[in-house]
Amino acid sequence: MPPIVITPRRFADERGWFSETYSARSLAQHGIIAEFCQDNQSFSSAAGTVRGLHFQSPPFAQAKLVRCVSGRIFDVAVDIRRESPTFGQWVGAVLSAEDGKQLYLPTGYAHGFMTLEPNCVIAYKVDNFYAAEAEGGILWNDPKIGIDWPKLEISPRLSGKDEKLGSLSELTVKFPYDGHPLQSLTEIKL
Repeated sequence: MPPIVITPRRFADERGWFSETYSARSLAQHGIIAEFCQDNQSFSSAAGTVRGLHFQSPPFAQAKLVRCVSGRIFDVAVDIRRESPTFGQWVGAVLSAEDGKQLYLPTGYAHGFMTLEPNCVIAYKVDNFYAAEAEGGILWNDPKIGIDWPKLEISPRLSGKDEKLGSLSELTVKFPYDGHPLQSLTEIKL
């Protein structure tokens, strides 16, 4: 299964709105059957903050369900399944607190994002626990991948760790290929 944009319904009235942001039953109806076991959250104070491109190696690989709780981000998935005909290709979507859209990334994809405004809070579910020994990453601006990151009037801000990540051509991790190449993002509504 390739990455998918998910838009939960919002029920609004004069007080504001309510949304069911996660339902295993609703996602299963669309073929997403990940059993999420851990929730993560990050805060980025400055626009132009880049986190990623991150993954965990098998057998600790993680599927993710990412949403922006505050602010707006450009969220990216890169196919890192070497046997895939779309190996090294990427898709991206703007996620915001305003629209409530989420991005589901199955295992075999590196994940990263850039904040498009200050004070962004990102929350994501993963289907495998954090394992430091399985941490991996690819440089956010690897020219072999060629992600078309948004152009901001400030220089991107990265952690020292993310600045030192290797290139896609240095990737030695093997992720299984499920027969589903990366394709343009489709959107499902819950």
